[in-house]
Amino acid sequence: MIEAELKACVQTPEETLRRLDERAVGRAEVYQDTYYDTAEGALEARDEELRVRTVHGADATRTVLTYKGPPVDEGSGSKPEHETSVEDAQAVHALLRGLGYVPAVVFEKRCRNYAFEARGRQMLATLVRVPELDGTFLELETLVEEKELQGALHDIREVLVELGIGADDFTREQYTAAVRARRAGVTDREKNA
Repeated sequence: MIEAELKACVQTPEETLRRLDERAVGRAEVYQDTYYDTAEGALEARDEELRVRTVHGADATRTVLTYKGPPVDEGSGSKPEHETSVEDAQAVHALLRGLGYVPAVVFEKRCRNYAFEARGRQMLATLVRVPELDGTFLELETLVEEKELQGALHDIREVLVELGIGADDFTREQYTAAVRARRAGVTDREKNA
């Protein structure tokens, strides 16, 4: 399956939150993300991702292991995604290290998730704050077969407009790259120069 997804910088978080609350009941969760790679950075070089995510919610904590392949759509960055629940997070971290992978970047995302149906598709909207980064972000995604990708991205864009997102708000910058740049002391001005 392809994770058809678009991400945007939110200019008016309170308004976007209000519009999301009109669509569904949100659930607050904190993600602890560890992205793994080879010591040489082979996965990053191919634009692939290998992640262990532990999700802390109000009622439970769960962990998922995710692999995302290279993008199948350059405009959105949408990727094939394979994900599975993990019973023992520490065992999976040990397993990946034992296979020679190393933690490439570790960070926290504070999220409010909204699951709803729109345009005949099951969608997940996630309002995101990463403590190390400035701003609030909105991710909107749905899982589709590759042949449905362009139609799904069209539907996602329409829903994002309904949520108050403008054409100039879209971004393909990955949190991993932004967190690394922030930790390296690179300012937004230097990144965009």
